[in-house]
Amino acid sequence: MFKEFKQFIARGNVVDIAVAFVMGAAFGGIVTSLVNDILMPPLGLLLGKVNFSSLFINLSGQGFSTLAEAKAAGAPTLNYGIFINTVINFVIVSFALFLLVKQVNRMKGHQEVPAPARTKECPNCCSVIPEKAIRCPHCTSELGAVVL
Repeated sequence: MFKEFKQFIARGNVVDIAVAFVMGAAFGGIVTSLVNDILMPPLGLLLGKVNFSSLFINLSGQGFSTLAEAKAAGAPTLNYGIFINTVINFVIVSFALFLLVKQVNRMKGHQEVPAPARTKECPNCCSVIPEKAIRCPHCTSELGAVVL
């Protein structure tokens, strides 16, 4: 069993997936910083000096001026500002992956699809055979010479 596991791990696909996972986690941190530290402050400023990460709805009925105060008191809250940040993170990551896949597909180029083989039907046994066949491989009847 250990030998099979070793072979499984040694395969290129598993190593590629592991590298992609680590790179994805690092990329996620970069995107989170981009959204929280670069995009959201100017957006919040344009929308009236709003800090999205501090937007919440207090469900307890008590008065809390900040999300930190509500969390410290253990009050239930709907943190829709954090949700907005997360949605923006998702959109940016999705767009970046779209661009990556698009570039990889462009680098692969258009792969030619082979034309389907032309066939005909054997008049004796009704089997489908290649168009250029002069003898049916199923019933072995002669079909005549192919005119090129």
